Amino acid sequence: MARTNEETQEWVSPDGLSIRRFRHARKWSPREFVTAIGRAHHIATGLTETISPNLLQHIEEKNERIPYKTLCMIARGLDCDPTDLMAE
Repeated sequence: MARTNEETQEWVSPDGLSIRRFRHARKWSPREFVTAIGRAHHIATGLTETISPNLLQHIEEKNERIPYKTLCMIARGLDCDPTDLMAE
């Protein structure tokens, strides 16, 4: 049986506090940040995609595990390296 992309996707633990600090440093509300993520992702890939404000809240408050692809989207929105946003 072939494995789906979701089954083979690497999941990571983000550092929610660092992500929140980066967002606050830019004086962005969660919605402004979600918009910035979508804009940066569109520029980088040509695809219209972002994360939900609800997912952002779970990441920032609970360090919810996410696919590495999602972490890369967040990093693009912050103009930083995805490894800067991973929990140690």
